[in-house]
Amino acid sequence: MKNTRNTTQEERVQIAKECIENGSNYGEIAIKYQVSYQNVYTWVKKYRELGEAGLEDRRGQRTAQQEPRTEEERLRIENAQLKHELYLARMERDLLKKLEEIERREAYRK
Repeated sequence: MKNTRNTTQEERVQIAKECIENGSNYGEIAIKYQVSYQNVYTWVKKYRELGEAGLEDRRGQRTAQQEPRTEEERLRIENAQLKHELYLARMERDLLKKLEEIERREAYRK
């Protein structure tokens, strides 16, 4: 596995723009900037889809705490939040049912 250097967001943007301007010659740009071919390919793809926001390093951050980059991403986050709320509501409902059952059992024993 080839070791590559760390890059900043500004460098990734510059590399992606230059690659697009030069007709998407990924290999030549990878050699010039001493990064892997795959990195250049991925950066160009993300830059075309999402612009500069697509090249942000968002590792180690929770998705819900991040600013959504696209409408699809915003809907995905909202969907996950709603699923979590539904899960909590079902848990509360089940707990209340169980409590009522226990209270009925206790009342019957007396």
